[in-house]
Amino acid sequence: MKKVPFIKRKGLWLLAVFVLTGLIIMATTKNNSPALQAVPYVDLKRYAGKWYEIASFPQRFQKGCHCTTAEYSLSEKGYVIVENRCNKDSINGKESYIKGKAFVEEGTGNAKLKVQFFWPFRGKYWIIDLADDYSYAVVGHPNREYLWILCRNPEMNTETYKQILMRLSENGFDVSRLQVTKHK
Repeated sequence: MKKVPFIKRKGLWLLAVFVLTGLIIMATTKNNSPALQAVPYVDLKRYAGKWYEIASFPQRFQKGCHCTTAEYSLSEKGYVIVENRCNKDSINGKESYIKGKAFVEEGTGNAKLKVQFFWPFRGKYWIIDLADDYSYAVVGHPNREYLWILCRNPEMNTETYKQILMRLSENGFDVSRLQVTKHK
């Protein structure tokens, strides 16, 4: 019997551990939710402008943010310019700012975008709920680990917020993870 060199044995062992770990995760992860759906169509000209974050799933890149806003504008080159701002650590804290680009996924009615703040990385940005008058929007990711509720004003009507939460729950989001954004 031919002896396998140590380096190859170690590599095969690591590969087996990764495959086994992946299979265990897939077997124990249960998401009985249907595939996430984006809204059928978004008029990007109407979507453009300033949005206030009402609530979101906490993310590492937003740690300590208050008064969070996102501003969208259309570029002459066909993508959406994204400008995110927040005040760090308090309502009156130092402003944090980042600018990125969003690219529409073809054939999605402008409802699915890929946002890029650092080349070459792009994240999915799906508009999954949108008021007819564009007064609020809900943005999520198909893995349901990212979620933002946005409004044209820093405060949202309580009844509207409750209805959004109900629809999110029905679509498999754990709304207990939502953190309300402080604006004042």
